[in-house]
Amino acid sequence: MNPYPPIKPCRQLWVKSAMDKQGVLYVSHGSRDKEALREAEQCIKMAQKQVQVPLQEICYLEISKPDIFEGMEKLVKRGATRVAIVPVLLLSAGHYYKDIPKAIEDIKCQYPFVTLTYGKPLGVQDRLIDVLVDRLKEAEIPHLSKARLLLVGRGSRNPETRRDIEKIASMLKERSQVKTVDVCYLAVLKPSFNDVLNHLDKLENETVIILPYLWFTGLLIKSMEKKIESLNTTNKLVLCQYLGLHPNMADALSDRVKEAILSTPVTRSKLDFS
Repeated sequence: MNPYPPIKPCRQLWVKSAMDKQGVLYVSHGSRDKEALREAEQCIKMAQKQVQVPLQEICYLEISKPDIFEGMEKLVKRGATRVAIVPVLLLSAGHYYKDIPKAIEDIKCQYPFVTLTYGKPLGVQDRLIDVLVDRLKEAEIPHLSKARLLLVGRGSRNPETRRDIEKIASMLKERSQVKTVDVCYLAVLKPSFNDVLNHLDKLENETVIILPYLWFTGLLIKSMEKKIESLNTTNKLVLCQYLGLHPNMADALSDRVKEAILSTPVTRSKLDFS
């Protein structure tokens, strides 16, 4: 039984009747790491199969091509007159509140005849906690109840990031068997991943489970691996798989797309998150 109910049937009928000129623009982060790009594209394509829209394009915020303006141009050339812009992001931070809205303002000026809607990041969801629980199970850690768990977030200047990561940690502790769940961050926020690992290194003969709250592989995952390998410790450090291509990730993304398609068109006031 699917615990995540689909959009109501009456609204699904409306979506299908308006699909001829509806477009979807998936805005992913971008990376220099080819494997990260491959994973992002694969996950988005998994979500696309659940969205009954013929006009769908993938673009990137930075580093990678096509960028958001090139992605939009492709949709317009294919005949889209209404476009749902969907951030492929875990949490709401700078990209969601500033970078993408700024681009949307420019797009509105360039294509005033196209109706734009703006989706939401995945946010905190029970099904994403399910993914974390599955990643713990996959690690097959003996005596899990005696282990320490370190949840690692990306970090940002937006105060919502700390709140969300701490909420995820609390939900995970309720669902898992570990004795403690600590949080740390890879950028901006404290405590940092390096600081916490250095602190834990002072302990002896502990099992420390490191669980990245990151969607795809990339430079951050590789930096974590490098840091762990550099430690000379009596502790057992277990780095779990990141969220990745778990089916729940594509399901959550496809639901955000469907919500974005049905949302009200963006206006200047709606894009003002200050």
